[in-house]
Amino acid sequence: MLNISIVLYHPNWDEVNSLVAELIQARCVRKVYLVDNSPEKTNYDKPSTKIRYLWNKGRNLGYGVAHNIAIRESVWYKTPFHLVMNSDIVVKHEDIETIFAFMLDHPEVGQLMPHITYPNGDTQYLCKLLPTPLDVFGRRFLPDWLMRHRNERYELRRSGYDKPMNVPYLSGCFMFLRTEAVLKARLFDERYFMYPEDIDLTRTIHRDYITLYWPQVTIIHNHAQGSYKNPHLLKIHVVNMCRYFNKWGWIWDKERRLFNRLTLQQPCLS
Repeated sequence: MLNISIVLYHPNWDEVNSLVAELIQARCVRKVYLVDNSPEKTNYDKPSTKIRYLWNKGRNLGYGVAHNIAIRESVWYKTPFHLVMNSDIVVKHEDIETIFAFMLDHPEVGQLMPHITYPNGDTQYLCKLLPTPLDVFGRRFLPDWLMRHRNERYELRRSGYDKPMNVPYLSGCFMFLRTEAVLKARLFDERYFMYPEDIDLTRTIHRDYITLYWPQVTIIHNHAQGSYKNPHLLKIHVVNMCRYFNKWGWIWDKERRLFNRLTLQQPCLS
């Protein structure tokens, strides 16, 4: 069985309800957790017993902490899979079932992300190498022409995104997780408020499992890139990326070098 968690903050309820209505049709779904970090509680009218609405009493706990609330329930109930996803995802319930069946047959895979596009059909380049400080801050603050080649390498664009890849950094917008793998990784690191927790968790799972990009399924992500538009979110992004590099290393990160080298040696990239 599969549990799904979606973290909310001032959500678009039409968007949320449309997504949830699709998710609960999947036969493999046990429970969909709506973990609400909003200041005010919504009197949510649950259309199904598969849905659990959790309001954090007006506290914005952040992305990873809020998801951990639901992940711990998956651990407690020994639910074999847990899907972390954004509310701005569009996915068919048949695709959830397809990924679930694949994960049942491939115990070596600890995490999976499908092919993800913008609403217009363009690919979102969400498979990445583990970042250096230049990768993170250069793409945000330096001119595009100066970072173009490095960004293409960082986002693994040479792969064509048409073949499966074992990738050390997969986007947090859709993380199909094997519960035993995320438990071994000790869940999301709660020192991050938001942004680098997906890098942190994927690289930790990557130590012991395949963290797989799987383009046999395609979903849509209405990606907002909030930190590019909101100065407050930009500050949060910078602070939490500094916490990430303080943890793993700014310059000397042997695991980063190893994982990135092995990633680039895959046939689709070599």
